[in-house]
Amino acid sequence: MLRQSEPQEGATIQELAPLDRGIRAWTFCACGFVVEMMVWGFLYSYGIFQEYYTSHPPFNTSSQVAVAAVGTVGLGIQYGEVLFLSVLFRKYPDYMRPAMWCALVFYFLCLLGSSFATKVWQLILLQGVGLGFSGGFMYLPVMILLPQWFSERRGLAGGIIFAGTGVGGFVFPFMLNALLNNVGLRWTLRIWAIMTCLSTGIAFLGVRPRVPVAKYRAGQRRPLAPRTVDSFRSPLFLSFSLTCLIQGLSYFPVSLYIASFTQTVATPLAATVVLSLFNSAGVVGQVVLGYLTDRVAYPWVMFASSVGSALAAFLLWGFAAGPALIYPFAVIFGALSGGFSSVWPNAAVDCAGKNPENADITYAGTAMFKGVSAVVGPIVSGVLLEAGRSSTMGRGYGFAGYGAVEIFVGSCALATGVGSVVVASTRTRQRLAA
Repeated sequence: MLRQSEPQEGATIQELAPLDRGIRAWTFCACGFVVEMMVWGFLYSYGIFQEYYTSHPPFNTSSQVAVAAVGTVGLGIQYGEVLFLSVLFRKYPDYMRPAMWCALVFYFLCLLGSSFATKVWQLILLQGVGLGFSGGFMYLPVMILLPQWFSERRGLAGGIIFAGTGVGGFVFPFMLNALLNNVGLRWTLRIWAIMTCLSTGIAFLGVRPRVPVAKYRAGQRRPLAPRTVDSFRSPLFLSFSLTCLIQGLSYFPVSLYIASFTQTVATPLAATVVLSLFNSAGVVGQVVLGYLTDRVAYPWVMFASSVGSALAAFLLWGFAAGPALIYPFAVIFGALSGGFSSVWPNAAVDCAGKNPENADITYAGTAMFKGVSAVVGPIVSGVLLEAGRSSTMGRGYGFAGYGAVEIFVGSCALATGVGSVVVASTRTRQRLAA
């Protein structure tokens, strides 16, 4: 075996940027925050568009389910494509940055094109499928590159980046509401397309790998995709992912319908405030629940989150007939249910079992289950809402026909609590077997 202890004469040696510190590391963190905010924050602000579409022509004659599908399809695709993209970029790392820029152009064109839509199916295709597909290519490289820049401070850096979703979810509803009221739907979408393209494009300049990307010649063998079949078949992965799917059936209907419900019982301004509170409470919930998962077994954090969410849905949203109960519901449910995903990193390592290097793939596998719930949950709730519209279940419960939706949300949250107990039992058995 030939071994070279010293670099050859004329060889170029590239010094790596410092890990966990330095201007380049924190620039990456700040740029990742912007990308997360623009991609996820906009998706989680769809409730403002949903309220506008259902109350203004030409979409106000369409069904609630069809209008809700615009947002749910986008979320579902963006969650669902994570596994495919994780494997793709691991095999083709040299194509990751070009893919980001191509996706940004496609995102801009879809958002611009949706400003000319006159049918709901056009919105589903452009604002739903188009934004969801391109959004995954735009934000996933941030998650892939994060471990290159941060090790000891990875939790802090990840928390800052993930906070972008909550900040966008808090600020964007006010911005979008103001634009819709002043310039109308068409120009709101066009202005947002330009703003997203400029801000995200600038942020992409700082989303760079710390370690040089390997260059492959034509015909040269690339790394094989990781073998994750055993991890996906493990009882822990299946129980955890199915529990996350059920939790999504509880969370996503609220994220989409809370603004519409609030406008029904209060005012458009109150609807905007409630959606902002709901999204920003999720940031606090992620930090607090994430902190707890480092000190308490994560299945019991899941259990507490889900039971608390169920009680909030049954008691606060169920009896809400005005802002007095809907505000505390938005904060409590937003924090407990919105922070649920903070248990994913620790669970992903457990699900990977004896192959911790595949934790990112098991994480992506769970995201696919969450993507299913992002589509199914709001559609089921939309059907329930149309069936019970303009009715109350009696004794002041289920105002404005939302009673069946509230029971569905609360029941799924309770089922998540049961699933959390199953995850705890499965995790204990896996550790004993190891």
